[in-house]
Amino acid sequence: MGQQNYGIDSSRLKEYALEIKKVQEENVEIAIVIGGGNIFRGLAAAGQGMDRVQGDHMGMLATVINALALQSALENEGVSTRVQTAIKIDEVAEPFIRRRAIRHLEKGRVVIFGAGTGNPYFTTDSAAVLRAIEIDADVILKGTRVDGIYNADPEKDEHAKKYNNITFEDVLSKGLKVMDTTAFTLSQENNLPIVVFDMNTKNNLFKVVSGEPIGTTVNV
Repeated sequence: MGQQNYGIDSSRLKEYALEIKKVQEENVEIAIVIGGGNIFRGLAAAGQGMDRVQGDHMGMLATVINALALQSALENEGVSTRVQTAIKIDEVAEPFIRRRAIRHLEKGRVVIFGAGTGNPYFTTDSAAVLRAIEIDADVILKGTRVDGIYNADPEKDEHAKKYNNITFEDVLSKGLKVMDTTAFTLSQENNLPIVVFDMNTKNNLFKVVSGEPIGTTVNV
């Protein structure tokens, strides 16, 4: 969305593509789960009286639009990609097939997963964790607009304290919001670390992948 109120900001898309390309050039296997809130949010629509299942399906289709937009931006920068979706849309993307996704990654392609889990009532966070487990990812990198996890909302409380490292148990005991409960529990049960960082700061993605202490790391 960038600086716009809705839709897709082409300049922000290009920035993301260049960040991802820089990491991909280091022979890092990258899979991306993308949301659709800049276009449509199923939960918000449900709050306005729309059927929740219908709204969630519309939200999933919004993520496919974003996936195709990111694919185009990446390929404009010379990055080979594949889009796989949890809902079959054969004319525009491959269906999600675990072995095929892993093979694409092994060949150096960036794989973009769209349409969430394909099921209503599950968030993009849940889709990210599920796909990460299925492809045996080393870590989940959760790009947000803040630079980590705080004990309070840093956009509202100037005295909020940032955590550089925190355990899954501490996140739960302190009631901190990292992901929705389903996604977070799934990550914890599979010992899958999470790094929360600011995706909109230049070179942050590369720094995180390089092991620099950027953002907040959640692990056992």
